[in-house]
Amino acid sequence: MMELITAFPILVFLIIVLVVIIRQVNEYQRGVTFTFGKYTSTKMPGWRIVLPIFQSMTKIDMRTKAVDVPDQEAITKDNIPVKINAVIYYRVTNAENAILKVESFFWAMSQMAQTTMRNAVGEVTLDELLQNRDDISNRIQIVIDKASDPWGITVESVELKDVIIPENLKRTISKEAEAEREKRAVIIKAEGDRISADNLAAAAKILDQTPGAMHLRTLQTVNDLSSDQSNTTVWMLPMEMLAALKGFEKKN
Repeated sequence: MMELITAFPILVFLIIVLVVIIRQVNEYQRGVTFTFGKYTSTKMPGWRIVLPIFQSMTKIDMRTKAVDVPDQEAITKDNIPVKINAVIYYRVTNAENAILKVESFFWAMSQMAQTTMRNAVGEVTLDELLQNRDDISNRIQIVIDKASDPWGITVESVELKDVIIPENLKRTISKEAEAEREKRAVIIKAEGDRISADNLAAAAKILDQTPGAMHLRTLQTVNDLSSDQSNTTVWMLPMEMLAALKGFEKKN
């Protein structure tokens, strides 16, 4: 009985020690360990022993992170003020560099994204920004990925969400688009009229060169008019028929 009473405090002490020195590193984490302030190792997932006072461990999440870059005011190449925002997807590939090479990689990535976005917008015109959004996103991704590579970070993608332009410029663009649509409509109508005129000229030429074609066309027109009893028709005889009648009168 006395032995159990004596062993109980020791058991409690051992449990407390184990709780203090054991750290759990989850599957999606890596533990960057320092001993006496110096980097010693990167712990893989599992239960790891960390000696208090002598050692410390910082856990780094290795999963893909999404950084929502707030609205950034920028000036395009053609001096038009715009606001843009984006989302950057990145992940840590080297845990020790993410701790040793930069103070706060999350904050640093956000600041770098804002600066790179403003610079990228300043290199293109408004039309290029609106039409080639994917190309500009890829350009921003390449720049940020190259700059963050020493930090052990890989940028997976950059997505430009919105491009906000001033209201007065929106009205101007709308008027320009409307004028462009009207111009295309006029061009299409003129092209149709030209094709129609060409077809009519070709048909007239065929009728003129084909004997009897004009008479057949006249009879067809008369037949179309006579199908409706409410129509009043005026008969016009071809010149050939009038010439024939004059010849008949002279004979008599």
